[in-house]
Amino acid sequence: MKLHEYQARDLLAANGVATTRGRVASTPAEARAIAQELGGKVVVKAQIHAGGRGKGRLVAQSETAAMYRNLTTDPDNYSGKVKGDRIGGVRLADTVDEAEAAASAILGKHLVSIQTGPEGKLVKNVLVAEQTDIAKEYYLAAIIDGMQGSPLIMASAEGGQEIEVVAHNNPEAIVRLPVSAAAGYDPYVGRTLAARLGLAGDHADQFGKIVQGLYKTLLATDASLVEINPLALTEDGRVVAVDAKLTVDDNALFRHKDLEALRDKDEEDPLEIKAQELGVANFIKLEGNIGCVVNGAGLAMATMDTIKLAGGQPANFLDIGTVNDPQRVVSALSVILDDPSVKAILVNIFGGMARVDIIAQGVIDAHRQMKIDVPVVMRLIGTNLAEGEKLVEESGLPLIRANGLAEAAQKAVAAAGAR
Repeated sequence: MKLHEYQARDLLAANGVATTRGRVASTPAEARAIAQELGGKVVVKAQIHAGGRGKGRLVAQSETAAMYRNLTTDPDNYSGKVKGDRIGGVRLADTVDEAEAAASAILGKHLVSIQTGPEGKLVKNVLVAEQTDIAKEYYLAAIIDGMQGSPLIMASAEGGQEIEVVAHNNPEAIVRLPVSAAAGYDPYVGRTLAARLGLAGDHADQFGKIVQGLYKTLLATDASLVEINPLALTEDGRVVAVDAKLTVDDNALFRHKDLEALRDKDEEDPLEIKAQELGVANFIKLEGNIGCVVNGAGLAMATMDTIKLAGGQPANFLDIGTVNDPQRVVSALSVILDDPSVKAILVNIFGGMARVDIIAQGVIDAHRQMKIDVPVVMRLIGTNLAEGEKLVEESGLPLIRANGLAEAAQKAVAAAGAR
């Protein structure tokens, strides 16, 4: 679960991280009042769950797809700016009047960046924060390293840009330091990172406190990522978080009801929300036209790869898991059928603990409970295969059968192409 920047900043501040002053506003009048409190010289930032806000462009909803094409093909001439007529999602204001005008220009518009996709994101809130005279920008983040089974702190002296860009252009500029999950955090971590980044004296002390606060936030929220980019060294010698990003591990939300209340479903894909509500937890919407129902994450990935090799595009990732209830199959198909781009469905089941006959019954029940007007290709193998095959045969449904995965993918691509 992603949080907005203003929410992540509040959590970091609660754990001892120095941040710039600022509050969230949902109207131009609120933005003006906050700017007045902060002395008038502020930055107004669109709050959406996507990066690249400063270089994104604010447009009407009808213009999002065209602007996305422009941003991806000709960024030099279309990227937004913090000053000027190419209005981006981050605006500098030197007076309360400018702050109010900036909020008015941002709120209610759709922000399109290279991370939003062609549909853009509707801006409902802005963060109004004090401007910072930045002398140097740094990158700082804490993640859970699955390979090492421990938290990992990453830092770089090349902040203010996407870490993927730094990793590609100058990977040596990223400092990585694991933290023992058993021993916990030790101040040497902050001191070591500070030294590697060239910080010394009081700047190193401030940086160390921020690293410790970052780590505390990671553990306190069960986050998979806590990121500060940029972390600024100001002209007057302060080290402060200027931006923040936080992603909570969905599997831990059951013990963080306070954090779950911060969830903004408007920022999430409606199909993914529906899947979660129906108990189909492992669903991710993609951009293709072949819906996938598969048991097992590895097999789901292999299925998508095979569809691509056959010349098609998967419309989703869906791991239905170990199924003991036909209704879960019905729910999975219901989610897929709500996607208007789906032209065919591929059901690929390798039954181990998941029984083939239950999957088959679920597909049959789905046809009885809802209108399915797209071709359904089925490849079944594994536990209770004979029982499953008998159910399919006796149903009389026009299901397209396949013996192997390659054959199933080819038939799904052909069925989708025929529509």
